[in-house]
Amino acid sequence: MASAELRIIRRRIKSVKSTMKITRAMELIAASQIAKAQDRVSKSIPYVQQLRNVIRNVAAASGSSDHILLADDRAGDVGVMVITSDRGLAGAYNTNVIRAAERYIERLDDRPRLYVVGKKAQGYFRYRGYEIQRAFLGMTDRPVYGDARQIANIVLDDYARENVRSLLVYYTEFKSALTQDVAQFTLMPVEPPASDETAETATTAAAYSYEPSPEVILGRLLPRYVEASVFGALLNASASEHAARRRAMKAATENAEDLTKILTRTANQARQAEITTEISEIVGGAEALSGR
Repeated sequence: MASAELRIIRRRIKSVKSTMKITRAMELIAASQIAKAQDRVSKSIPYVQQLRNVIRNVAAASGSSDHILLADDRAGDVGVMVITSDRGLAGAYNTNVIRAAERYIERLDDRPRLYVVGKKAQGYFRYRGYEIQRAFLGMTDRPVYGDARQIANIVLDDYARENVRSLLVYYTEFKSALTQDVAQFTLMPVEPPASDETAETATTAAAYSYEPSPEVILGRLLPRYVEASVFGALLNASASEHAARRRAMKAATENAEDLTKILTRTANQARQAEITTEISEIVGGAEALSGR
């Protein structure tokens, strides 16, 4: 009986150690990718900020906001985009952003047009009977600008056809390796940048000359701004995913180490009990022979 129990415990220790090797490897891989993802996030911020400044100057020069991406009175449904990961083992990373989006959806009178990025969001909403307008898979681990352009082209086309009148994006914002928060922003219609320029900036803007007209330039810049905004959300989500996976795998490795210690202690106790039983049997046998 004791030998069978000991074999089971040793087999489980071996299984836990094998799992611990996997979680440790995944932790190291995620840790190596965080720095690269964080660098990509930081490099994308100045581009988006400068693009907003240019849009603000061109919009001020055009003197109108007739472009469809600036109109907030269009027909169509409300659109919601949820950015998650294609893979699991990242703790509560996917759950947090999905629940935040679902709480917003439940407050709406009608079901929105749902755009999901990542297999986790697709599986969650499909299982619960939501109609998914479009799913984008295989682009969350290491997103490139072409992925953002593909997403932007589809949502821009739906917006131009008045299938959606607005689009709200839910994603996870990367703040540090330890802090990632669920965030949201309105992708369409584009909110005109606040005119908080200083006098020096305003003077510089007034000196611009435009060729072609400001209206034409604005029409070309706004779709690029939508693409850059989607790309920024994808980069933040990717960095957050790696950071969350690193923390989750680190916790799993530590739990496996603790479990190994507990099982080893249990195995030692079982082995000791087995030895005690064997000694008792030997002593009993010896006494029986001496008595005879």
